[in-house]
Amino acid sequence: MAMSLSLARLTLPRSAPLPAASAGNRAHPAASLAFPAKSFFGAPLAVSAPTSASPLVRKPATSVVAAAKKGYKMKTHKASAKRFRVTGRGKIVRRCAGKQHLLGKKNTKRKKRLSKMVQVNKSDYDNVTGALPYLKVNRKAE
Repeated sequence: MAMSLSLARLTLPRSAPLPAASAGNRAHPAASLAFPAKSFFGAPLAVSAPTSASPLVRKPATSVVAAAKKGYKMKTHKASAKRFRVTGRGKIVRRCAGKQHLLGKKNTKRKKRLSKMVQVNKSDYDNVTGALPYLKVNRKAE
């Protein structure tokens, strides 16, 4: 970016005549104009004979091959993340079902029992850890 801005500000001295474009000499397109060429932003363009090391000549892009790709980032299932949590010992716990509505017909003892967190069955651990890949679970915890 800085290089292109500095090139846009370069001008030829006013006393020097602009070189004429001929069939054998491939000059800059602005060299055949009688007035100084301006860029899109209004700054005068630098007019010079193109050389192999000229910054105005664009070099072909070289292809770069990435050495190694990053692995796929596994996504957490957000609905599962709100329903399960891990205890300090690494067990997965959940809430009991049946404590959301129709509580008038349920006695106090039953509602108290349904309020507690219970451990997820070991046979369901694969389902939960599949939905929550970054869960730190201790499979040997009782």
